[in-house]
Amino acid sequence: QVQLVESGGGLVQAGGSLRLSCAASGSIFSINTMAWYRQAPGKQRELVATITNTGSTNYADSVKGRFTISRDNAKNAVHLQMNSLKPDDTADYYCFANLRTLRDGPYFRYWGQGTQVTVSS
Repeated sequence: QVQLVESGGGLVQAGGSLRLSCAASGSIFSINTMAWYRQAPGKQRELVATITNTGSTNYADSVKGRFTISRDNAKNAVHLQMNSLKPDDTADYYCFANLRTLRDGPYFRYWGQGTQVTVSS
């Protein structure tokens, strides 16, 4: 069984920083893409940033220059460094991993349970 567990959310003032972490555990053979999504109250879940197993990254326009995604392949972990936080960044943040549990098996999508980030003005 595969689990993704996030940590690092919390309450911060505008202009502050937070670092989110997510660790994937269980019977994992390989992970290709890992990502962070977020969902604000009353809004749809949106992509924040992605990172491939070779380190290629992509960011939503709203977070470019402020957020940095990174990963530790040895630990099956992904991180999101969030700087210059704004009240609009307030949301539940979800970790995502596209992974396979068998050498020649298919890839499946897995989600973490979410961690809350609140940015006060």
